Amino acid sequence: MTRIDAHQHFWKYDPPEFSWVTDQMAALRRDFLPEEFARELSANAMDASIAVQSSQSDKGTTFLLNLAVMHKTIAGVVGWVDLRAANVRDRLREYSRYKKLRGFRHIVQSEPDDRFLLQDDFMRGLACLKEFNFTYDILIYPKQLPAAVELAKRMPEQPFVVDHAAKPLIRSKEIDDWAKQMRELAAAPNVNCKLSGLITEADWNRWQPEDFTPYFEVLFNAFGPERLMFGSDWPVCLVAGTYSSVKQLIAAYIAQRFGADAEKRSVEQAIFGETAARFYGIETA
Repeated sequence: MTRIDAHQHFWKYDPPEFSWVTDQMAALRRDFLPEEFARELSANAMDASIAVQSSQSDKGTTFLLNLAVMHKTIAGVVGWVDLRAANVRDRLREYSRYKKLRGFRHIVQSEPDDRFLLQDDFMRGLACLKEFNFTYDILIYPKQLPAAVELAKRMPEQPFVVDHAAKPLIRSKEIDDWAKQMRELAAAPNVNCKLSGLITEADWNRWQPEDFTPYFEVLFNAFGPERLMFGSDWPVCLVAGTYSSVKQLIAAYIAQRFGADAEKRSVEQAIFGETAARFYGIETA
């Protein structure tokens, strides 16, 4: 089985482009490239990854696609394209020539309109993705979950995956509204979810494994292992922990919940590779 990290980033650090990197995140103010990440994969018994956009530009997408050509450890790319553009179908047709480009993402969490996902021009662009077999990563905060629920209902044929489990408020231990809405979202069979980016939603310096258990319970009950996938969110995770600590957090929960060896192995295979391979259409050995 190919073990796939379903969510990580590469970039050449440029201060104006990465204005979201605050003083608290100063460790991220440098380049992060495949040579360094390959060592993390190897050290943590992972084989490949999905490189996800961090720049909302065609230049950023091209940067990732060029890296993917040069590095076999990049199994797929989630890029950015202006889904609101009048020529979006032509742009998607051009991008469909790139074998490793598997889908797209927009940083919806930063949009002031909590119902941005449902804006007419954005939905017109989303409606074009299925024609070219592209997936879509939903990056939102909990307050934007109602729009995501409605989107999934309106577009039942489009494959969606929720990044970072919609960023639950782990630091303040709020769970009820998020849990209800994630269950509603999981009711749509075309929606998957990434177990990624969670330690950065907890207290960066004092989080404990048990802080995440209630959230994992919701996600595993709602989606099941067959629609959940591990993502390190490297290098962003480094503000709150190591790659190893992120992976171990999820592995420990699986071991605690699925005691039988055969069942545990099956769940691990899904979370650490099979779900991502199936969702993104990655060929595995």
